Amino acid sequence: MYSEWASLQSCVLSDAGSASVLHTFPEGVGREVACSVVRHLAHGLTHAGAEDGQKLDSEQQVNWTMEVLCYGLTLPLSDHETLRDCVNVYSDWLTVLTTPKTSVPKPIQEEPNKYAQRMFKHLHNLFMPRSEGNTYVDKQALMCHRILRTTQNIAKESSVMTQQTWEGLLLFLLGINDTLLAPPTAQGSIADQLCDRLVSVLFEIWLVGCARCFPSPPLWKTLREMCTTWRHHAAMVDQWNRFNIVLTSKVLKIMYGPDFPELKIAEEDISLVPIDMANECMVQTWFRFLHVLGNPVDLSSPNVISQTPRFIHMAMISDVVIDPSHHPCLKRLPAIFLRAMKGISGLVDAFLGMSPPRETEELDSAPTTPQVFRGSSASTTPPGSRKNVRSFIPSISGKDKAEFRKSAPAILPRQPSASSVSLSSGDQHTVPSPCRPKVNSVLHLFGAWLFDAGLAGCELEPTQKRQGSFSSMGSRRSSAVFPGTSQDVAATVDSPEYPESYESGRAEACGTLCRIFCSKRSGEEILPAYLSRFYLVLAQGLQVGRYCSREVMAKIVVNCTDLLRSDLKGVDVLLPRIVDALEIILPDRELIKFRPYVNQIELRRSAIQLLLSILSLPLHFRDLQIQDILKTQTHDTDEPEQNTFLSLKLRMVNLLIGSLQCEQDSDNTQMILGGMLLCVQDAALLEEAELQAEQAELQENEESDNTEKTADQEQKGTVDAPDHETPASKLAQALYSEYDSAYGLFVRCIHLVCQRLMSAWKTDLNVSLAALELLSGLAKVKIHIQDVLECKRAVKWICDYIGYQCSRPPPNHSRDLHSMIVAAFHCLTVWLVEHAYLMEDKECLQHVLETVELGISGSKSKVKASDQPKYKGDKELKPASMRVKDTAEATLYVVMSQVGSFPSTSGPASLCTLLNEEAIMKYARGSSSEGSLLFRYFVIDRNIIMGILEQPLGNEQDPMPTVTVLIRTPYGRHAWTMQHRQLSRQDRLGSRSALNDPGRPIPMADVGIHHDVTHRNFPEEVDRVPPTKADLSIPTLQQITGEKLRQELDKLRALMEAQVRYETDINGLTEQRIAGTTFPNSDTECKPPRIVQEFHPSRLFLSQLGFLSLDGLRSAPNSPLPALIALDSKTMTFHLDIELLDSIPVRSHDTVFTFYVKHGQKTTADILNNVEAAENVQPQFLEFLRSLGWPVEVGRHPGWTGHVSTSWKLAVDDDVFDDSTPVADGTGGSLFNGDKQVLYYGDISSEVAFVVPSGNRLGNCRDQLPDKQAVDRSSTQSDIMTTGPGPSRNLTLELAGVDPSPGAVGPDTTSAHGRKRQLPSRANMHVGPDTKVLVIWVESYDDIENFPLEDLLCECTTGMDYASSTSSLGSRPGMEAFVIFIHPLKTGLFRVNMHGPAGRVSKAIPLVDGMVVSRRALGALVRQTAINICHRRRLDTDTYQPPHIRRKIKIQEIVTKYRNQMSEPEFYTGLFHDV
Repeated sequence: MYSEWASLQSCVLSDAGSASVLHTFPEGVGREVACSVVRHLAHGLTHAGAEDGQKLDSEQQVNWTMEVLCYGLTLPLSDHETLRDCVNVYSDWLTVLTTPKTSVPKPIQEEPNKYAQRMFKHLHNLFMPRSEGNTYVDKQALMCHRILRTTQNIAKESSVMTQQTWEGLLLFLLGINDTLLAPPTAQGSIADQLCDRLVSVLFEIWLVGCARCFPSPPLWKTLREMCTTWRHHAAMVDQWNRFNIVLTSKVLKIMYGPDFPELKIAEEDISLVPIDMANECMVQTWFRFLHVLGNPVDLSSPNVISQTPRFIHMAMISDVVIDPSHHPCLKRLPAIFLRAMKGISGLVDAFLGMSPPRETEELDSAPTTPQVFRGSSASTTPPGSRKNVRSFIPSISGKDKAEFRKSAPAILPRQPSASSVSLSSGDQHTVPSPCRPKVNSVLHLFGAWLFDAGLAGCELEPTQKRQGSFSSMGSRRSSAVFPGTSQDVAATVDSPEYPESYESGRAEACGTLCRIFCSKRSGEEILPAYLSRFYLVLAQGLQVGRYCSREVMAKIVVNCTDLLRSDLKGVDVLLPRIVDALEIILPDRELIKFRPYVNQIELRRSAIQLLLSILSLPLHFRDLQIQDILKTQTHDTDEPEQNTFLSLKLRMVNLLIGSLQCEQDSDNTQMILGGMLLCVQDAALLEEAELQAEQAELQENEESDNTEKTADQEQKGTVDAPDHETPASKLAQALYSEYDSAYGLFVRCIHLVCQRLMSAWKTDLNVSLAALELLSGLAKVKIHIQDVLECKRAVKWICDYIGYQCSRPPPNHSRDLHSMIVAAFHCLTVWLVEHAYLMEDKECLQHVLETVELGISGSKSKVKASDQPKYKGDKELKPASMRVKDTAEATLYVVMSQVGSFPSTSGPASLCTLLNEEAIMKYARGSSSEGSLLFRYFVIDRNIIMGILEQPLGNEQDPMPTVTVLIRTPYGRHAWTMQHRQLSRQDRLGSRSALNDPGRPIPMADVGIHHDVTHRNFPEEVDRVPPTKADLSIPTLQQITGEKLRQELDKLRALMEAQVRYETDINGLTEQRIAGTTFPNSDTECKPPRIVQEFHPSRLFLSQLGFLSLDGLRSAPNSPLPALIALDSKTMTFHLDIELLDSIPVRSHDTVFTFYVKHGQKTTADILNNVEAAENVQPQFLEFLRSLGWPVEVGRHPGWTGHVSTSWKLAVDDDVFDDSTPVADGTGGSLFNGDKQVLYYGDISSEVAFVVPSGNRLGNCRDQLPDKQAVDRSSTQSDIMTTGPGPSRNLTLELAGVDPSPGAVGPDTTSAHGRKRQLPSRANMHVGPDTKVLVIWVESYDDIENFPLEDLLCECTTGMDYASSTSSLGSRPGMEAFVIFIHPLKTGLFRVNMHGPAGRVSKAIPLVDGMVVSRRALGALVRQTAINICHRRRLDTDTYQPPHIRRKIKIQEIVTKYRNQMSEPEFYTGLFHDV
């Protein structure tokens, strides 16, 4: 920089201006003269200063007096009073440059600059070291401090100083600094006491001089040359750091403006830079000050630092020091080197706009070599930040430490713009500023120093072959620094026996380089020279074995978490060395050898982040070889074994397993669990794809072979059997015989996670949730299960976990504990549904049912196998909580109804039937428009509503008692058709023979002999009995009749005779007719009864199921309601409440909104328009969308579609939405914007809709906000409640939340297609917290900082966004948005970035912030993470009610509202009446 300019150093050192004429006289003469004169001058200053000062009225008098004062300043410290008087006199006289005092002589007032320059030269004598030792050093220091204060005031306040005076002042300061600081430091000397103050005043006045009279290049060159000879003083480096930080803070504002993160400095340092300094002058001064110390890396070499004339002179005259580099003061060089590197590190962080990690300074175990110059948060005051820095300097003396703290800066985080929203990430390392310079620019400025410092003391030599390790290199230290030893250097370097290690400074430089390269922007190019040197530095720092430096390794690992996810060219060459380093860090539980350098938790977290960024590499690059960056060409014939990416897979898997076994931090454990699921999922998908490819290849080969064989054998006339000795499954199995297969990792993960879940994690909520999410994810992985016993063990472990948590003492029961139990039941449900064959095992089924029983009742029927079972009626119900009880009941329902039958015939979009009363009546005989009124409604056990239709369906031929039952339970709606049959359906012939007439036998002509017999009323013996007088005691009729009676008797007799004649005639006619009638007689023939065509099947159905008993119709002792209740379905609002019940889903539902952000986009309109055309998006994005779920048509989809108005349609709603419009192809994802189609995924417990909002979407921000028209419309429709069978609830508030968009259909509103559909309000649909999950595909990773989240939230509407608000219509509750950013890397992998509101249970897996995911596993992991995020939010919400609980409450409400109060006789009577 100053190569063409001459240095003034020789002039400063040889200046004779500080010598007095009295030096030519004997010492006693000069001393006597000086003491007398100076005493008189000082007395005049304190008593009559004005008169004494005016006596020196000539130039000769002043010159003579100054000669005396010059000599007086050279007196020994024993004459400290004379020295003090000389200082007082010159201090008063120097005020001539500012505000002259009355004691200043007149000649000096007339020519202030001339005499001031002479006084500066004379004052140099005061700073000369004395031979008396350290006896009066304190007194000399006080006098020196006064002169320094005086010069400070003069420089700041003087307005008369000329350029020569400024140069004289600066040369004076350079001279006194060089006099005291250039020689080797002695403990307690004047230089040791004044070092910090001297350098501080020099730099401060130099800055003032730059603003008032910019120093000439010779002066700058002199400053640089002299400063390089003072570098063995710690205060020199501290002040250099201090002023660099102050100047850099000003330069950053000039270069990047006010939006750049502010570099916070101490309040007392703000005034160091003059306010009136121009910007150009500021930049020039900053750059020159930056290089004033020369190359800071020289501080790591005592040979360089000691090659100065003063050190050589000291070695020549000393009897102890032989070599200048062995001087004792140089033992502080390691600490000074560290300070210099920390200063450079702080400057780099300032240019990158990085603030320090949030938790680094708050941890109990503070590292020895922290990042001091990365400052504190914006909320702390400067004294607070200085206080935090104190703990970071344990090896520095108190005085130096106090000054060093002044240079500790802090970077204020940049305030977010109005269009963006503050996003919190789980990564501890802050993101660089978007306005930061390019990596090449920073390296142009600091790269040479940092690269040299990163290799300080290392000597690159040809590597020697070593078995079992990829890393090897030669010696690291020269003999001048580290003496040779025969012991292991790894233990030597890290032991406290060598406190003079330069590893701390080297480590700081390596960490700074890592931060620079990890701040690379997307698409930014870095010079290959810089990349190669950087990789060389990291390869040296990550060595293991003999030359391992744990401090350097720790700093690299902590600062390079983004190394392999920043698209650095060729960075994969470091992969084996990174794995070597991770194998040292992660399996070590205590990290004792790393404890002095960094915080253990932070180190492990960074190592895990690094591991998560490389897990996908082995299966992605496969057999690609990795070159050794340190390998040199040798003449050995045996080449070492080449490393491939796939060869590192098993080591990475073992790292995951080992780190999980010894990890104790909750956040770190969750990250590892996410990585384990990534490995299993990725390996399983790869094996499945390769298996299919192998099978297809085999099939093609077989077809071609068969064709050739057929052609050959047609000529030979023979045909051979095909050969199947090598199936595809064996090929795939052989492919992974060398490495861990997906199934092997699957088993290892289950064993380890289950064991740790029971032993160490059962009291940690977040880790337990993450472990259960991992187990659920493993259950869903499509993998060939080779041993069913492993799955049984997993289910058994989960059951044992639930049992342990439920059996904990009551004081330990809390909401967190119950949340863990609920999550465990959810995990158990997933395992049973995905592996339905487990329920065929008796032992597994028993474990599951016992666990369910424990959750419902709080105890098991049999604690031990030998115990007698305790029946349900004898047990006291004491569940752990109602949440646990409800979840256990839901698990029981899944076991009984869904295991082995999911998905049903209606698909995974619905767990229940799609039929309702209206749809069923379409197929019933004699259906009418009021078909729903033909149903009888009953409630069973207060939780089940049965709608019974007594009409048979139209296709039924047999006249049998038939009922169609719609069963509505808390778990869904089910339709059953039942018949009362006497025979099976297969026995059709028997059924007809039982109902047809078999016919009469043929009559016989021989009827036997006919005997005429006179029938008597009494036997003949009665006539032979003689009568007695008693027989005549009763008179005959003739004896007692009179004339009148006789006439009546005659009439009666005549009638009787006429009747006899009539009957006789009739008998004759009858006999004649009978005689003429053929056999058999149809009138007298016995026939079977006619088959009944009309029944009361509901009565038969309820009776035969045992519901019509008197006990069932009476209230139970433990319930005020009977087991069977009839409902009044004729009430006007009954069917509306039934529709409301049907509208409550049976599963939790979530919506994920996906956006595509091109490079540099910041506005909502641009982002929404990206997905309109396929050429606007990357092909991987379209593939990713298809991997999230399967496409469904909104108009016909029976499940969740992302919006309330189009979800959960029934079979009768097929024509609600007209989807006849053809769907345009070639879109970039806008096809799934929710208007026509969405992407859907459903499992046993949840359903997810993936929506891609677009610019032409019908819905917009108005979906969320109620408009005045909707409110007015609701008020006008409220009269429907009293005029018709329409909705009876007050529509005013509920319609306020109904979507006014064209695609929405509100209660009793007419859609665009002319069909009315009554939908419930959003308040009734709201079943959980408003959790927004957004998936953002960003082409440039830097666009994350400016993502307009607040604006895009308006496009993320589900129809329930404000239903939970209980305030006014215009109020807006706080949004909770979780954002998953996906950035495609050039390697074909994808970087994941997670943002979201902080919460106790918000960190869901498998995706972890910073994870790098493969293409094949991306969709599945994003989907599972979104589901787990929403599930955790529901667990953490106090007011959340699961869907089956909300349905249960609604059923109970219907029972209370529409119960038909009838006595038993009235109930029975009603069953015999038609509906």
